Amino acid sequence: MGERPVSVHVVATQLCSRVPGGTGRYVEELLRGLVRVRPDRAHVTAVATRACQAVDRLGVGIERLAPPLSVLARLWERGLPPVPRATDVLHAPTLMVPPLRPGAALVVTVHDVVPWTHPETLTSHGVAFHRRMARRAAAEAAVIVTPTEAVAVRVRELLAPTGPVHVVRPGVPMMRAPGDGQQRREARGLRRPYVLFVGTAEPRKGLDVLVAALARPALADLDLVVVGPAGWGDADVGEMARRARVSDRVHVTGRVDDAELAALYAGAQALAMPSRAEGFGFPVVEAMAHGVPVVVSADPALTEVAGEAAEVVPVGDAEALAEALAQAAAGGPRREQRVAQGRARAAQFDWDRTAVTMWSLYESVSRDRG
Repeated sequence: MGERPVSVHVVATQLCSRVPGGTGRYVEELLRGLVRVRPDRAHVTAVATRACQAVDRLGVGIERLAPPLSVLARLWERGLPPVPRATDVLHAPTLMVPPLRPGAALVVTVHDVVPWTHPETLTSHGVAFHRRMARRAAAEAAVIVTPTEAVAVRVRELLAPTGPVHVVRPGVPMMRAPGDGQQRREARGLRRPYVLFVGTAEPRKGLDVLVAALARPALADLDLVVVGPAGWGDADVGEMARRARVSDRVHVTGRVDDAELAALYAGAQALAMPSRAEGFGFPVVEAMAHGVPVVVSADPALTEVAGEAAEVVPVGDAEALAEALAQAAAGGPRREQRVAQGRARAAQFDWDRTAVTMWSLYESVSRDRG
């Protein structure tokens, strides 16, 4: 790093959302990493709403903005204040992009291109908001960051940004399975082997395909545990399970803390991620780190993240998904190989490395702007 100290403001409003999701995890872990590896005299500040408490535990300076999140989104969508305080670099790690003060360099993370490739899986307002903000990011950002090369390629094609697009892979949070993991699972009624799904329940996640797979004979001896908050649309897992006549084998936990999630990973026979579209897929790497075999759909970002360490099935193919999950859950050399491959793959995703790369990027764009 150079000698000149760099001041960075990171927009952390995703942590103030009712459903922070995977991007919320990204923002939280990025801020923690930036603090851990912060260069001498460099400064990082999180920008959040006044009522947001989720940023308080991150050990970072905070700039509070008065409007609630819904109002702030409408204002920023129109390019209106409030504007974060003067800084060298303003990093919007989602498409909540504030107006920019003169002299500041803008860095924006674009996590996926779902609003263009799969608009039917989002609300009409969500599509319009993300497209509008992405156009602004493409025009104003000194650098756009993506989590995978698959997303970077589509960003260049769809948005034609004026600045470069850099792929900076996120890390994986270190979650240790608690010593009472078995008791935690039993308290949730998990006494049979199970397949795990982690994520927000929304149309693009492929939960309909996963529940249909559970009803296939190949998975008759397995339950399904769905972890994560309810989203929107017709992704009602309970209703899907009733229609498929597998309600007694489907367990919906809602959002859980990291200790509970680690206990659920530790007990899983396999992780299923049959998404129609993703930008990265944190549960893939988290499961691999816990020694859980993974089955993903043939989405470009998921296959890039998983490498050679996961079973891949066609998007939307319930029969293929059932067969792959049954094989992943079975014992023997094939499972042992997948576990070893997964652990090795997960070790390549490290938040401190991510944060070091981001600090270098911040310094570079700050120097160029200066």
